[in-house]
Amino acid sequence: MIPLARPEITDSDIAAVEAVLRTGHLVQGAHVAEFERAIAGFTDQGEVIAVSNGTAALHLSLLALGIGPGDHVGVATFSWPATANAVVLCGAHPVFVDIEPVTLGMDPDALSQVLKRGPRLSALMPVHAFGNMANMPKIMVLADAGDIPVIEDAACALGAELNGQPAGSWGRLGCFSFHPRKAATTGEGGAIRTADLALARRLRALRNHGVDPGSTPPDFTAAGFNTRLTEFQAALGTSQLARYKTLLGSRRHSARRYDELLSDLPVVCPTMLKAAAHIYQSYVVLLRDDAASRRGEIITTLKSQGIETNIGTHHQPLLSYYSNTYGYKRGDFPVTDRVAASALALPLYSGLTAEDQETVVAALRRAIER
Repeated sequence: MIPLARPEITDSDIAAVEAVLRTGHLVQGAHVAEFERAIAGFTDQGEVIAVSNGTAALHLSLLALGIGPGDHVGVATFSWPATANAVVLCGAHPVFVDIEPVTLGMDPDALSQVLKRGPRLSALMPVHAFGNMANMPKIMVLADAGDIPVIEDAACALGAELNGQPAGSWGRLGCFSFHPRKAATTGEGGAIRTADLALARRLRALRNHGVDPGSTPPDFTAAGFNTRLTEFQAALGTSQLARYKTLLGSRRHSARRYDELLSDLPVVCPTMLKAAAHIYQSYVVLLRDDAASRRGEIITTLKSQGIETNIGTHHQPLLSYYSNTYGYKRGDFPVTDRVAASALALPLYSGLTAEDQETVVAALRRAIER
């Protein structure tokens, strides 16, 4: 079986986790702080707050900005549902913004139209789809003009850059995930990056039952959550990030090879903005013409041959909850309609061999041409 994704767990990772388990000190220790420092090294420094998962990172970021009932938050249409769900869980309303076909991220022109017609946005959540940078320069111009705080959903994009500036460092807050499908994993885990010290202090309180991190004796200054990361998860994450550049190099090498192998097939390979550095959390192609209409059949055919593929991610406005609650329908977001119906994620992970890739592409070719 060639899986869609597989985390690279080494002996050094296992040893790091075992060492923590043997101490019996499993929460709120030095390893979480060390992991936060390691993340900061890939995000232009700033304050980093580790949390239990990427969804918690988004949720707490919105709450830290005071987002709640009556607020409207701009959200990219094409993403895992956690992006929009976090807005709903704050009691706010997601306002979806269509994507552009190059980055598969929020389209600045579509955002401009949303801002013109209203309602006023209290926050904005662009997504760096599959580790590819959204058009942050243009998005930030619009956000700054409207005094709208930006939360980057950089769940897939730790280490990605645009114009030399890292993902997660463009907005007020940047959110990351360390799910097993990400380039580095803690099993489940997430983190928030911000340069705002007051926001960082509030986030640290929100993740830990509302305890003000600077108070002695402990003082509960908020109705907080328990979204802490464990010590052994942090030790695993630190071990993974110690070789993160090598992990990203492997993904980029495999992506280039896919580009070559797929060059004569009716697919659009991943594209990016000039001066962008994609990290390829997933390698997602867009099927063309007849192949797009047979995507489900192609996925099933490849699975029968021991090759796992999947759709890229979700058209959030057309998920049952959002279409039923807000009345979104096909045609409201034409670019997302086309992309979501044709996106296909191919196997990509650090242990993927050249032979594996050749097998994947040969099987895809047969499935398309049958």
